[in-house]
Amino acid sequence: MARHDRTRLPAAERRRQIITAATRLVAERGFWGLSMQDVAADCGLTVPGLLHHVGSKDGLLIAILEHRDAEDARALASLLGAPPLGVPSPSSSPSLSPSLSPSLSSPSPSLREVCAAVVRRNASQPEIVRLFAVLQAESLTPDHPAHAYFVARQQRILDEITALAKAAGGPAPPETTARRVMALMDGVQLQWLRSPGSDLIQLWADTVGDLP
Repeated sequence: MARHDRTRLPAAERRRQIITAATRLVAERGFWGLSMQDVAADCGLTVPGLLHHVGSKDGLLIAILEHRDAEDARALASLLGAPPLGVPSPSSSPSLSPSLSPSLSSPSPSLREVCAAVVRRNASQPEIVRLFAVLQAESLTPDHPAHAYFVARQQRILDEITALAKAAGGPAPPETTARRVMALMDGVQLQWLRSPGSDLIQLWADTVGDLP
């Protein structure tokens, strides 16, 4: 239902409101199913008013990804007992969200500890995990505005896990361990999303096996 309260908000607060509404709608419908009219109505704005804050539909998607990067960087750094890091924008060197990037700022987290922190973070935000699952699938097509972002994101995650696997040692090559961890994480999260009421933390514990 459209909202007609044209309450004036500070620009930063309005932008957060827009990103929150758009995040929920993209998680439900995907980027291609996102209606700028619905986002505007949810925020009590006109479409021109919405575009004033985000520029375009593509710009809104990038704003969502940047916001999630920053939020997850802070949360994961806290879980790992490290100070929060600055988060680069997707246009330069995309950070990961939900990601492993903040882990490298902690003194010496093990690969198992980092993955456990990511799982704890994701267990608290199923809507965000769903958002990324939907966008990752959609962005397999080169014409998707987040295609380059997710290509870079995948490589960065693999590089980060590989570095942690090298530090941990183990019989398998670090690159192999990295691909295994990424496949396990993605697969377990999809099973969790399809099974409302299930416990992501327990699913990960049951699946992870002999991770270093």
